[in-house]
Amino acid sequence: MKQIITGDNSITFENPVYEQAYHSLSGALSEAKLKYAEPCKIAEKAKSGSLTILDICFGLGYNSLLAIHTAKASNPKCKIKIYALEMDPQVFGLINKIDMDQEYAAIYNMIKRLSKDKLSIKQGGVDLQLHLGDARETILEIKDKADAVFLDPFSPPKNPELWTEEFFSNIHARMKKSAILATYSCAALVRINLVRAGFDVKDGPHAGRYAPSTLAFPLP
Repeated sequence: MKQIITGDNSITFENPVYEQAYHSLSGALSEAKLKYAEPCKIAEKAKSGSLTILDICFGLGYNSLLAIHTAKASNPKCKIKIYALEMDPQVFGLINKIDMDQEYAAIYNMIKRLSKDKLSIKQGGVDLQLHLGDARETILEIKDKADAVFLDPFSPPKNPELWTEEFFSNIHARMKKSAILATYSCAALVRINLVRAGFDVKDGPHAGRYAPSTLAFPLP
């Protein structure tokens, strides 16, 4: 896959199947922080001492990386459980091509230990479980309720199956009442399907693009 240096000097790759990069070209790591970790209030939620995250379309692991980093900075004793859903086993090879800056290296080295033969890692109060396969199927394996959901598929025109009302309903069923879902897309159909699946929808941050991202909150 073609390697790309993004605007904040972090690395992403272009997926040849979907013909899109895994991250915003304005900054891959900054996108993970500004569109996912911060709007999902990871630092605030970590103060409770435990945090459960559903990371949909794990990709290079940046969203989980920034969530762990943010949570541990807020509360080093926080117990973090991440259920990560990913379709493509090629991500393991891509992850191991990335040399992360010192600030994130220790956490990313943990993520690098994942492989097709080792889909879960427990280290330093972090329990990271990768569910490999079609997210529409692997989400049914998740029994816990999440405090935060990172929804990061390729765009709706390229990856429409992960932007449907049915899939959103399965996400809703795995969220705590206080949970927050964040996604980069503000497409009308995405927001309509979120509402139909039982979410209240609001604008998220504009980071790296003109249009806002989307935040969704499960209604009772």
